Amino acid sequence: MPTIIKRSVFFVSDGTGLTAEALGHSLLTQFEDVEFKQIRIPFLDSIAKAQDAVARINAQGEADGMRSIVFTTLVNQELASIVHQADAFCLSYFETFLAPLEAELGVKSSHTVGRSHGTADSSDYKQRIEAINYTLAHDDGITDRDLAEADVILVAVSRCGKTPTSLYLAMQFGLKAANFPLIPEDFDRGRLPGTLEKHRSKLFGLTIQPERLHQIREERRADSKYASLPNCRYEIAEAEKMMRREGIRWLDSSTKSIEEISTTILQELKLR
Repeated sequence: MPTIIKRSVFFVSDGTGLTAEALGHSLLTQFEDVEFKQIRIPFLDSIAKAQDAVARINAQGEADGMRSIVFTTLVNQELASIVHQADAFCLSYFETFLAPLEAELGVKSSHTVGRSHGTADSSDYKQRIEAINYTLAHDDGITDRDLAEADVILVAVSRCGKTPTSLYLAMQFGLKAANFPLIPEDFDRGRLPGTLEKHRSKLFGLTIQPERLHQIREERRADSKYASLPNCRYEIAEAEKMMRREGIRWLDSSTKSIEEISTTILQELKLR
C-alpha cells in the first residue's frame, strides 16, 4: 500500500471562505494518497486578523514538520500580502484568475469584498430560501400537496440519499425538490406512491448496491429486518423493477457524491 502523506490546508477569506474551499476541494481530490487536515479562516478583514492567521499557519507547519498549503480569496491586497508572508505554499484565487481576466477584458476589476454575494443576486438568494423551505416541507413523502410547483421529485428506497440530494439541489441551485420513499406497500400495490403519476416527467430515481444499503441501515437500526441484507436486496430489486416499468430515469448512488448525483439530475431533466 502507498504511504499516506498528511498535510494541513488553510482556506483563508474575507468572506465565508466557501469559495476558497470549493476551489481547494476540487484540486485536493485529485491527490488520493494525501490526507488533508482542512482548516477554514473566514472573515479576515483586519491587519490584526491577518497577522493572527500567519501565526496560526506557521504554528501548524511547525507542528506538522512541513509547511501548510493555503488557499486565499482575499480581495484586500494589503491583507493578502501579509498572509502570503506565512511559511506556507500559498495559492491566491484572485492573483491566479483576476489579473489575467483584467488583461483579457482591458478593464480593472472593482476589488470589492463580498461582491459575489451582494444585492445583485438578492433574487437568486430569495429563490434559494424559498426552494429550501419547499424541500424541507416535502421531505420523505411528508405531503403530496403543491407537487405541481416541484422542479424535481426524487424517488428511492429509504437511505439512498434522497434528502441530502434534495437539499443540495435547493441550496445550490434554488430548485424545489420533493422526495418520496419507495416502500414494500408500493411494491405490493405495483404502483407509485401518492399522486406521483401525475408528475411523471419530474420523477428521478436513486438506487444503491444492496451491500452498501445494508451497511448504512445497520448504523441506523442494527440487527433489524429493515437493515438485513436479504431485505435490502428485495427492496432494491423491486424499486428498480418499478422504475423500469414506469419509465423513470435513475442512477446508482453507491459511489457517487451528492454533487455528481445532482449534476446528473440537472442534465437528465434539463433543469436550469
